[in-house]
Amino acid sequence: MRVGRSVARFNRRFTNRAALRVAGLLPALGILEHTGHRTGNRYRTPLLVFDTADGYALLIGYGPTTHWVRNVLVHGSAVIRKHGRTHQVAKPRLLSKSQAAHTVKPLSRPLYLLFPYNEAVLVLTRQPQ
Repeated sequence: MRVGRSVARFNRRFTNRAALRVAGLLPALGILEHTGHRTGNRYRTPLLVFDTADGYALLIGYGPTTHWVRNVLVHGSAVIRKHGRTHQVAKPRLLSKSQAAHTVKPLSRPLYLLFPYNEAVLVLTRQPQ
């Protein structure tokens, strides 16, 4: 299920600002820091972030043409902030939710499957520190 564009605009303007305050601290929420592929501006986006064996799976609620998805795919890297830690990530892969489900760690998988976003998942690999 894809969330409508009007909801996306509202979230970007209001909800995301509040979510950024707690996103890196709550279990399934993290912050994706990415660079605009046209502007070069740095952005911070709160997202549902699930641990995988070698990185993270990010649920895409607004479809694969969302700005943050395009930015990460163009640049090939980003930063994830989760649980108070910062991780460099790279090698973005766009998968369906069912394709990515086996990569999500078993402890997080029930919560991952609970969310109704079925269209796509961006899987990122954690880079060595």
